Amino acid sequence: MNPDIGRLQPYPFERLAALKHGLVPPADRDHIALSIGEPKHPTPGLVTDALIAHLHQLAVYPTTRGIPALRETIAAWLSNRFKLGSDGSMGVGTLGIDPDTQILPVNGTREALFAFAQAVIDRSRDALVLMPNPFYQIYEGAAFLAGAQPRYLACEAANGFVPDFEAVDEATWRSCRLLYICSPGNPTGALLDRATYARLIELAQRHDFVIASDECYSELYLDESDPPLGLLQVSAAIGNTAFSRCIVFHSLSKRSNAPGLRSGFVAGDAELIRDFFAYRTYHGCAMSLPHQHASIAAWSDETHVRENRRLYREKFDAVLAILGDALAVAAPKAGFYLWPETPIPDTDFAARLFAEENLTVLPGRFLSRVVEGADPGRNRIRLALVPPLDECVDAARRIRRCLEQI
Repeated sequence: MNPDIGRLQPYPFERLAALKHGLVPPADRDHIALSIGEPKHPTPGLVTDALIAHLHQLAVYPTTRGIPALRETIAAWLSNRFKLGSDGSMGVGTLGIDPDTQILPVNGTREALFAFAQAVIDRSRDALVLMPNPFYQIYEGAAFLAGAQPRYLACEAANGFVPDFEAVDEATWRSCRLLYICSPGNPTGALLDRATYARLIELAQRHDFVIASDECYSELYLDESDPPLGLLQVSAAIGNTAFSRCIVFHSLSKRSNAPGLRSGFVAGDAELIRDFFAYRTYHGCAMSLPHQHASIAAWSDETHVRENRRLYREKFDAVLAILGDALAVAAPKAGFYLWPETPIPDTDFAARLFAEENLTVLPGRFLSRVVEGADPGRNRIRLALVPPLDECVDAARRIRRCLEQI
């Protein structure tokens, strides 16, 4: 058995189940779950129609690289969405990324974020994998299973919930082989700005590490006129048009409400894509052809994505109208999470919400690690506003009622 498996930590939802064990919620109200970030808006008909129309291709082995039409569609979407020209002015129909060498479809970004570390980490050298704290636990597990050591960078309110990269010492950067970043952030919704992206690219070039940018929430932003920046966008704008040492991860799960499709892609540095392709060829994880055609339909349409954002804005407005003066909470810039402070320990508050209101939320400390006595997830909870509007409103009222009893 791989000894590094023993380094894996309990997953947040295992810890949540243990916290709830033995608690009996009131039977007079339906359970509401704000704990897991599983989109509940309808999957667009154009996606399901394309999937059904190509079910006959289940009889065909898919290739690891995916069909050209899917890669070309992704390249067009990336180029248009993130303006992948050196001057930031790429127009519709102009590709700023090579679909043949710089894009690879994947079966959801969860497996890709994990597998990428296995391919990029050199086990013969001591290696650090840097990541935000709190974080998506796949980053940590990927580091452990690659034989590397995670290094956690706190995301505190005082710094806008963005890691203080300037506080990282030179020795740490020299030992870094892989840096995970997440913008919009999970669970905070925080965004990295152009200067931060540019600084990280400069550090990666100087110290020879790879930036893995998890951008799975990039299309869920509140201001239609101000979409979040992406790593490749800034890379191209500052002249790194080959995207050297830069890899991004995108998914249809959140953007198109299709978590069960398990469809995403990685894109960026052609050499890294080449080696990751070789790894994945042995990994045996090619996307089925019906899923590829459904993905083409999804990436080709923005109407359903705009409607998706409208529905989340509506829920944020309604929930914050109920909780805004009762809980230390503010609307994020992107994503579908709220990350409020709790008046009592986060685990106690989560337990009370379940026991008294039949409402499940995720304690912040289940998403973070204690470093030098400090835990950036402590006394916060993550609220995923994924249920329908009426359930989110009901959940907010239950939280307020619980607060009034404290």
